[in-house]
Amino acid sequence: MKNIFGQALKRIAMSTAFVVMTIYLHAQTDMDALMMAKNNFCTGFMYGNSSWKNYWEGTLKRDNQNLGTVSSQMIGIMGNYGIKDNLNLLFSVPYISNSASAGTLINRQGIQDLTLTLKWMPIETTIGKADFAVYALGSYSMPLTNYVKDYLPLSIGLGSKNVMARLMADYQLGNFFTTASAAFFSRSNVTIDRTAYYTTRMHYTDQVEMPNMANFNFRTGYRSGKGYAEAIVDIMQTNGGFDISRNNMPFLSNQMNATRIGLGFKYNFGKVEGLSAVGNAMYTVAGRNMGQATSINAGVFYILDFTRSSNNKTDSDEK
Repeated sequence: MKNIFGQALKRIAMSTAFVVMTIYLHAQTDMDALMMAKNNFCTGFMYGNSSWKNYWEGTLKRDNQNLGTVSSQMIGIMGNYGIKDNLNLLFSVPYISNSASAGTLINRQGIQDLTLTLKWMPIETTIGKADFAVYALGSYSMPLTNYVKDYLPLSIGLGSKNVMARLMADYQLGNFFTTASAAFFSRSNVTIDRTAYYTTRMHYTDQVEMPNMANFNFRTGYRSGKGYAEAIVDIMQTNGGFDISRNNMPFLSNQMNATRIGLGFKYNFGKVEGLSAVGNAMYTVAGRNMGQATSINAGVFYILDFTRSSNNKTDSDEK
């Protein structure tokens, strides 16, 4: 199995805010079948832009002249350290800026959530002429700032603390690969700045019980030492929640489902060892209480090889 590629780390915590979800930087991190080699550290920056005009109010697709076009921009710093060849530690911290082209809602921006992920490859084997690997992942995310949660669709996140477990399998025959994964997200309650709110009934509390989530991701394409090109299908399902009521604002515990398709790539610059460029474009083809968003993400990353530095130091000391 070719697992020597540098990670292009670009994931925000699985925050499903009405617009923040559309950036959703997961494409080449915990959901790819690449591992960082032991004592290698990959870090870099990612930029994302997402926008939508039409959205699903429950199952009704519509627009809203009080919102116009809702846009979200993200700048994130990400990193991945190879604890072992088959065990990686990943992190991400994004800065989000959300705005609407019409209406009176005030723009929101700020640092969102910290996400820490352990990625483990317990199985790596050959089946005939193909390589097969199984991955197990666990992550934890939490807000880094006290941003306003109860302000969808412009809040920069939902404010919950999340625990994620993912199982993933990768099959590669020659340079062609297929990767499939499934994940479950458990989300904590969220405290909002009011003492009562209405969902399908009145709640006389400032605590919002967040429904858990599931995610299914499929990708296939061409992978070599130069990088990869892939097609992506991503499905998010909220296990519970309720629909946005007619002409009302979305709420944190809404049911938020989305099916997205897209393309992704990574290119390793041969002239500068360890330098790579990554990117993807995604489009929401179906949803529930979600914006029909188009998102584009791009970033540059560099691998620092601490094994090489250690070896150089040892050679120098011996000399």
